[in-house]
Amino acid sequence: MINQLFICSYVLFILSLFGIILNRQNLIITLICIEMLLLASNINFVISSVYLDDILGQVYAFFILALGAAESALGLGILISFYRVRKSMTLHFSLLKH
Repeated sequence: MINQLFICSYVLFILSLFGIILNRQNLIITLICIEMLLLASNINFVISSVYLDDILGQVYAFFILALGAAESALGLGILISFYRVRKSMTLHFSLLKH
């Protein structure tokens, strides 16, 4: 059972990495993929914590959730200001060169 949960977590981690790498224009999708990446690592911490009968992994997962919440709030604030300036949510490659 634990191996299946680890495999599920690794698949989620790889999918989120592919989402970040392949999607270079939509900022909302990129933020969602970063959240998926953090959640995959949380699943690994919690599974390891339960398997080893140690609470430290669950404490790490809690701090990663707090970090993800702060990242979401900051990212959405940047998206709102980006939309107000550009009137679009797409990120063009010409913006990355400056």
